[in-house]
Amino acid sequence: MSVDPDQSYHYQIMRRAIGVIDAAEAPLSLQELAARMQMSPAHFQRIFSQWVGVSPKRYQQYLTMGHARRLLAERLTTLEAAQELGLSGSGRLHDLFLRWEAMSPGEYARRGAGLTVYWGWFDSPFGPSLVMGTEKGICGIGLAGEIGADATMTDLRSRWPEARFVEDARMLRPWVEMALGQVDAGRGTAPLYLIGAPFQIKVWEALLQIPSGQVSSYGHIASAIGAPRAVRAVGNAVGRNPVSLLIPCHRVLRKSGALGGYHWGLPLKRAILARESARAEA
Repeated sequence: MSVDPDQSYHYQIMRRAIGVIDAAEAPLSLQELAARMQMSPAHFQRIFSQWVGVSPKRYQQYLTMGHARRLLAERLTTLEAAQELGLSGSGRLHDLFLRWEAMSPGEYARRGAGLTVYWGWFDSPFGPSLVMGTEKGICGIGLAGEIGADATMTDLRSRWPEARFVEDARMLRPWVEMALGQVDAGRGTAPLYLIGAPFQIKVWEALLQIPSGQVSSYGHIASAIGAPRAVRAVGNAVGRNPVSLLIPCHRVLRKSGALGGYHWGLPLKRAILARESARAEA
């Protein structure tokens, strides 16, 4: 996943464009969309192509509600390979170079007591992102584009209320750049440190097996972790995923084809899925 230096700026433009597309009664041409955005067609096309990789006309097809149903029909992964691998341990995951480690149940029960969590703000392809991590790896990524910086900070800090929080973007930056593809992944791996209840961690490990451009359903996730009747509990665990983008909870849809919810705002989920689909086909 490549990241443009002006990615947050580009996302804000794309977020406005998505609102214009949603309000339109029919697909808009490049000229119409650029005019609604009060930009020249050439400028808008350049930013659009850098962010998405396809034309505005093509991208609009990925934003329709019917696209989620097509994803389920054509790109549903049953996680059978993940089941064969056991859904635990460390490894190279889908299209990112990551390795992960989970906090022990006893450590989790202490609600972060004795844990130092470092944090910093970074640009991401989907706006400003709050990244948190311990000495073992990234433990949280919050997306502030829809809910704002203060709410994002409050949300992530509440996950581990007894932890000590220290601002230190420099400490986190190498991991963030590796995870978001800003540097050559061959130079190392970006570690994740999963802080959650045992059941939540099982669900998050299953999410890590869903490749970019593909989706799964809550039911398939439940079956993959050996709890086929726990669909509601799986949904709750998906919603509590603290590491957005890297643990791809946005790739889980309802079996009806509905998008379901997204902790950081449904417009973000639509934008992320549409961008991944466009890049996968491109």
